[in-house]
Amino acid sequence: MSQTIPVKKNDYIDVEFVDLTHEGQGVAKIDGFPVFVPGGLPGESAQIKILNVKKNYGYGKLIEIKEKSPYRVEIPKEDMHKYGGCQLHHMSYEGQLQFKQNLVEQTLTRIGKLQDVNIHPIIGMEQPFHYRNKAQVPVGERNGRLITGFYKPRTHEIIDTDESVIHMEAINDAIKIVKEICSELGVTAYNEEAHTGVLRHIMARFGRKTDELMIVLITRTEKLPHREEIVGKIVAALPNVKSIVHNVNPKRTNVILGEKTQVLWGQDVIYDYIGNVKFAISPRSFYQVNPVQTQVLYDKALAYTGLTGEEIVIDAYCGIGTISLFLAQQAKKVYGVEVVSDAINDAKKNADLNGITNVEFTVGEAETVIPNWAKEGIHADVIVVDPPRKGCDAALLKTIIEMKPKRVVYVSCNPATLARDLGILEADDYQTVEVQPVDMFPMTMHVECVSQIVLK
Repeated sequence: MSQTIPVKKNDYIDVEFVDLTHEGQGVAKIDGFPVFVPGGLPGESAQIKILNVKKNYGYGKLIEIKEKSPYRVEIPKEDMHKYGGCQLHHMSYEGQLQFKQNLVEQTLTRIGKLQDVNIHPIIGMEQPFHYRNKAQVPVGERNGRLITGFYKPRTHEIIDTDESVIHMEAINDAIKIVKEICSELGVTAYNEEAHTGVLRHIMARFGRKTDELMIVLITRTEKLPHREEIVGKIVAALPNVKSIVHNVNPKRTNVILGEKTQVLWGQDVIYDYIGNVKFAISPRSFYQVNPVQTQVLYDKALAYTGLTGEEIVIDAYCGIGTISLFLAQQAKKVYGVEVVSDAINDAKKNADLNGITNVEFTVGEAETVIPNWAKEGIHADVIVVDPPRKGCDAALLKTIIEMKPKRVVYVSCNPATLARDLGILEADDYQTVEVQPVDMFPMTMHVECVSQIVLK
């Protein structure tokens, strides 16, 4: 018997919000039927209007909040544009941390069936604003001037703003100045629908410890009009710029960077440090966007490995070598594997940059490379994994179980796939000892965890 849908479009209904979706929308249940409402917070009662009804869920609009959450933050309307990309901007930071803590605890219990695991209180930031060291903003045109900002949710309409509360101040300033220079010189913005115009995106990257700035101009056309003038004005206006790069992306695509990159001025990379390890950052480098919390996360991962200087470590999703190089300082030898060849090239360069010689990096899928290493007699005492949101490949988990390292350290950006994978390891010979949530992305729904898993 099919379930009767208890709501219809344009209904006005009083509801209570019980949860948040992964996009930060409030979840109300009406006779068990979920309705997702932007702006609602758990524990609030409100009147909503039903906008759209699907077979298994609906969407609504917040009309009036009747009982507010103690964690609700009122943001002046004129400041709302600063919160692009911030799903939890209307929730106090204390409330965000509480929500993320509960999310981790409930997910590990419900999905991973984990009992007796020490889940530590989440480590938040003292200053949860202006933490991002990278921005890539779309460029548009309005009234004959260039605009930059972020896309209105579920559209490609640009909300014009020169300030973001999560980008570092140096990034906000740089993008505003570059936009104004290009606008004054008559550079046109890319028009997505017509596939005309020149400037698609402006990217800025900043080294927090080095104060070095990189500007990347991403265009549809091979030619950047007024190139010399643009470069001269940027160098004059931004004293800490060390690299100005032109990237060409002629395709009709949502992918930001194109294949062709040319340095217009200065270095091809900028530098930054995590702890005392130096990293070269190119336009394409994957480098953690919150350097303050990255060090917190890596310090905890290093502590969980329990290294004494005698261990062989495998870093199964090593990227540009950030965790590998951190661990190499206290390990006998670190082997890193990563499927993206550009990242492995960066990892090797970063090892050379720091004079770290007890690391070896290989391109390939971890689940293929690690068993080959085992055949060659390389057996890890510790395996570190930092997979994408989809979690570890099943074949990699099988490899870990067969290799039986004494410890596994799992760095995760998705509590649901972390819980699933810990459940698989626990079903075999492993036990999860402790989990440390870390808030890497304040004002958003994302939460990182680092877990220590030991052989029983």
